[in-house]
Amino acid sequence: MRSRFFLPVLLAGIFTLQCTAQKEPWQPLFNGDDLEGWTQLNGEANYEAIDGEIVGTTVYGTPNSFLVTDQLFGDFVLEYEVKLSAATNSGVQIRSNSIPEFNNGRVHGYQVEIDPSDRAWTGGIYDEARRGWLFPLKDMPEANAAYKHLEWNKFRVEAIGDTIKTWVNGIPVAHLIDDRTPAGFIGLQVHSIGREAEEGIEIKWRNIRIITEDVRAFAMKTPVPPKNNYNTLTFSEQDWGWELLYDGSDMNKWRGAKRDDFPYSETGMGWDVNEAVVKIHESGGAESADAGDIVTNEVFSDFEILIDFKITEGANSGIKYFVDPELNKGTGSAIGLEYQILDDERHPDARLGAQEGSRTLASLYDLIKATNKHPNPIGEWNHARIVSDGDHVEHWLNGRIVLEYERNTPEFQQLVNESKYAKWPGFGKWEEGHILLQDHGNEVSYRNIFIKRL
Repeated sequence: MRSRFFLPVLLAGIFTLQCTAQKEPWQPLFNGDDLEGWTQLNGEANYEAIDGEIVGTTVYGTPNSFLVTDQLFGDFVLEYEVKLSAATNSGVQIRSNSIPEFNNGRVHGYQVEIDPSDRAWTGGIYDEARRGWLFPLKDMPEANAAYKHLEWNKFRVEAIGDTIKTWVNGIPVAHLIDDRTPAGFIGLQVHSIGREAEEGIEIKWRNIRIITEDVRAFAMKTPVPPKNNYNTLTFSEQDWGWELLYDGSDMNKWRGAKRDDFPYSETGMGWDVNEAVVKIHESGGAESADAGDIVTNEVFSDFEILIDFKITEGANSGIKYFVDPELNKGTGSAIGLEYQILDDERHPDARLGAQEGSRTLASLYDLIKATNKHPNPIGEWNHARIVSDGDHVEHWLNGRIVLEYERNTPEFQQLVNESKYAKWPGFGKWEEGHILLQDHGNEVSYRNIFIKRL
């Protein structure tokens, strides 16, 4: 009697599982016949559609090659299978991009690694052409052993909000919290090779499918602790010489521009350092009239600085560099070159300036207008990058260069002469100075403040 009852229940259970699987809204990314919907970028490796597989083949003397989807994806669940014919580095790009303003179109973004070397970091997360290793597989023996060389390996990748998780052959591998790039293409990498003898290695992909609808309903739990990438240097950045200017908890590398200590908020105004964010509170919109600007304790000359910022409606602030706090001991902000932070749609400064548009977001304040901008909406994080190498300076916004100029040139001096800075002798020509975050009386938040000396 028990066995007669058990069989229908078992069959019903199987039917329920099948129905559940059928309800998953998978979409194929590869039609099995040709490379329609994909485009090759950067290198000249060979890609072909053969017997329901995409086959990439290494070619000597060419840079990294990528076969990328024409469609861009934000939140998704992705599955695919990979098989290598010999040991070579490879990977699958997710939320990646190729834009002319970034290294002449070089593919950059998150990569789910395929690493058959003794290091065995397959399934780890690498930031191609940007920050290097975000989630290396150090001290993760089970994850290290998940990949099976010369066999088909099944990968699962979940990218939902600022969380990226990976599995290799059902084994949990990476769990990263990072929001540098919210959307981009999927790309199949054939890595460059260093020896002619390595030519002809094949990387095969098959069963490439994606879920883009109601993705949170299909997310899986992972026992891997999350690695929060906010206010921390990546594994690679530490080797590359980057320094933290804010570690998410205190501001011991900063002080007030016109005082010796840091102007922490005590009355709900001023500078707050909470929840891994540095925030200047709203105080009416006046320039440096409440807590005042803050500057680094150290001075910098040749450098690259990265800062995330988030503004509120109508807000005004700025990131200044080559700042000399001794120049202006009176009212107003300390003096230096400024990467403008502004709500261009609502703040009147956007329509002012010695040069038209030179007080808009990411501009060199009052001197040079930023162009080709792609800001994120008010209330979302944006990413600023400033590079100062000798006299050459660049402003970047969200991965795109928006202006560049040369200090100590007649052209630069002419811009200064026509600006509000004309009264400051030697403006913008100093060999070194502090980095400054401005209090302009509006609520603006900062995080991920990194600097590298060049």
